[in-house]
Amino acid sequence: MVLDYIVVGLGLSGLSFVEELENHNKSYMVYEDSSQKSSRVAGGLYNPIILKRFTMAWQASEQIETAVSFYKNVETKLKKTLVSELPILRRFNAVEEQNNWFEACDKPVLGKFLSSELIRNTNPALDIPFHYGKVKHTGKINIGNMLSAYAKNLKENNTLNNESFEYDKIIIEEDCIQYKDIKCKHIVFSEGFGIKKNPFFNELPLYGNKGEYIIIKSKELKLQEAIKSSIFIIPLGDDLYKVGATYNNQDTSPEITSIAREELQKKLEKFLKAPYEVVDQVAGIRPTVRDRRPLIGTHNKYANMHILNGMGSRGILLAPTMAKVLYNHIEKGISLDKEIDCNRYSNL
Repeated sequence: MVLDYIVVGLGLSGLSFVEELENHNKSYMVYEDSSQKSSRVAGGLYNPIILKRFTMAWQASEQIETAVSFYKNVETKLKKTLVSELPILRRFNAVEEQNNWFEACDKPVLGKFLSSELIRNTNPALDIPFHYGKVKHTGKINIGNMLSAYAKNLKENNTLNNESFEYDKIIIEEDCIQYKDIKCKHIVFSEGFGIKKNPFFNELPLYGNKGEYIIIKSKELKLQEAIKSSIFIIPLGDDLYKVGATYNNQDTSPEITSIAREELQKKLEKFLKAPYEVVDQVAGIRPTVRDRRPLIGTHNKYANMHILNGMGSRGILLAPTMAKVLYNHIEKGISLDKEIDCNRYSNL
């Protein structure tokens, strides 16, 4: 079989790159063994603001427009409801935070997304003594449903293989890559933390940051918005809410932990006053980089081997833009910005 691409990994990055291939009529095969869960367990919120410091995330004002349009196109393609508008309310912990919020609202780049009107809490299930600030133009992607439906679509088109990728079966030739019975022009690795098993890119400084969420049920909470305090509460419907997340760069095991559950419940109970029960818990390993920039580009020795990784906790916004950047780099020879080029670490 002769193809244009092999894509290894079908999280947000892999899906975004496959969409680029689809848009340019490129042939491909995707390998996905479901060993990485980071995209599937993510909260799913798209939000350009870092709500701890009231600052704009890196290039987020440009990325959010690309991302929302991208996911709506995927939604149309899959004939699934995947994208929904969802305001985010930032719970203030003190008057000082309110003042910092107002200062941020006066900055042109932030004013588009931050409402200068304080919102008084009317929900008796929540303790909100210093009101809320509202983030505008935010929403939620049902990532789990999107990835499942997309994989099903690929399977029906015979472009998905659920086997684990075997790196030792790669034969690198001058103008192509041979992998088992496939010859392809390029291979793109979008494996998330799975890169640590990849002998071609595992020396890059990508680290695992474990995130865990609990799913709670509370009939009295009745939330219509996402609430951000020290943690997020994200409404899922049917009195269910996703609460999280933790950040642990010491534990890279895939299992859920009681320590994380207790940490999340302790933070939740500081302002949730309604009864609830924990009905589920999920965990995933975020692929993070020490300079908090993606790892994009071409292997410094093999010109037909590429990486799309390192999106961290901002994958929803980053992935569609970074996939487009990588595609244009491969197919059109457009140079990468140094701050995202994986070869910024070529000295390793």
